[in-house]
Amino acid sequence: MRAKITYVVTAAVLVFYFVLVGSRGVLLIKHGTLITVTFGIAVLVLPAIGIWFLWKNTQFVRRANALAAELDAEGGLPVDELLRTPSGRIDRASADAVFERRREETEDTPDDWRCWFRLAVAYQDARDTPRARKAMQRAIALHRSPSPSPSGDHSSPSGDHSTPSGGHSTPSGDQSSPSGV
Repeated sequence: MRAKITYVVTAAVLVFYFVLVGSRGVLLIKHGTLITVTFGIAVLVLPAIGIWFLWKNTQFVRRANALAAELDAEGGLPVDELLRTPSGRIDRASADAVFERRREETEDTPDDWRCWFRLAVAYQDARDTPRARKAMQRAIALHRSPSPSPSGDHSSPSGDHSTPSGGHSTPSGDQSSPSGV
């Protein structure tokens, strides 16, 4: 709940900032000189980019939360089995061990959004946010397309052949992906 409140407050502050900056851009454009109109247009681009970014992130969070709720209803949410340091931080070796299990599970069933969701959680626990986000995007994409591709192609939505390990070597040292490419 705390994360939701923080997200809403941050989003509200950003929207206020976008309105404030946008109004300054309009004032610059109304001034009417070549320089101020140019700066006004440039200033209006910033809130437009910010609104787009905020919208895309809000969509991502809503979709990820919907997957979490569905997985929770199925009883499939990952159990927090991670060891913690005395200060409460996740033990790195424990996170790595859980990550390896999740990676193997995802390599075994690469078309299951549930595996990709659990892999995203493992990435996040290992403090690898970029890969956690990509794994969650893959889970969302798989959830939105109910049937696996008939060719057995395990391409990611961007068209590349991604591996659950993010292109890293498997424990045996090879660079193979789940689809064998």
